[in-house]
Amino acid sequence: MARNKGFKIKKTYEVKNVKCGGCASTLMKDLLAEFGEVEVNLDVEPRKITLEMDKKDEESLKLKLRKLGYPLVSDELSAFSTVSTTAKSFVSCAIGKIDNMDKDK
Repeated sequence: MARNKGFKIKKTYEVKNVKCGGCASTLMKDLLAEFGEVEVNLDVEPRKITLEMDKKDEESLKLKLRKLGYPLVSDELSAFSTVSTTAKSFVSCAIGKIDNMDKDK
């Protein structure tokens, strides 16, 4: 039997540490190449991201989000990892804000 290659599902994930448009910009920019377009909903708490991706790429997404400082709400992190991802999110947010300012010029 042949497997259905490239079957993508649209899924929404709840993420931590997303505070503003700068955070959203970083997520959309940094996830684009690997996961495609990302929608970020800043109107709900916890914040939500929605994207279409292969089910097999979920673990890669989780790791990428942690690296950026925006872990999934469902992730169980140690105290150190929680502090670390929060600090990373401040840096990611600042980068997103700077990128947005550069676009406006």
